[in-house]
Amino acid sequence: MNTSKIKQAIDKCYYTVTQFIDFFRYDLPRFVKNVWLFRKDLYQYRWYSGQHAVLPFMRTALKDMSLLIDVYGNEEKTSKSKKIAKMNRAVELIQNFIDEDFIELAEKEIGALHLYESDFVESSPGLYRMVDNLTEEETQHNRKVYERAREIEEELWNELWEIIKGQNYNEYIEFSKKSKNKTNTWDKWFDGTGLRGWWD
Repeated sequence: MNTSKIKQAIDKCYYTVTQFIDFFRYDLPRFVKNVWLFRKDLYQYRWYSGQHAVLPFMRTALKDMSLLIDVYGNEEKTSKSKKIAKMNRAVELIQNFIDEDFIELAEKEIGALHLYESDFVESSPGLYRMVDNLTEEETQHNRKVYERAREIEEELWNELWEIIKGQNYNEYIEFSKKSKNKTNTWDKWFDGTGLRGWWD
């Protein structure tokens, strides 16, 4: 066996041992820590739950990222604070979709729903139908609440994904070219959005 092959064998052996040590020193503890971090999301996960299967993991991850970047992040304060604010806003929006509290949000704007108890009215001899006991005005109000709830849901969904998507960098280039004062043009333009930039 020549010297180069011996060196390759040693290098391969060293790499394998290093990977083995790193697994137990770093990867396994990180795995256990992450299982604990996502424990509630893991045991509540259901593959058929649509947004309720995915959004809880995003909420937990963003809360953790926001906290740790705030405490340990090395980024300068201005842009870091903007990112943290947008992360926290994303967490709020995700919580809205987890709780599905859009009717409650609509009620805060235009008033509470009118609740009713159903009455049974005889429609023909021996046959009854169920009708609510709301007035026409109350029924119209309830309809407005439900319509506003759907609007709020759509608005918040769009806001969430605008935060995740972030700004168009080409717009910054144009902003920088047009700006008379070139000092801190990035801080003036950047609003903290964009998941791809939320790292430290």
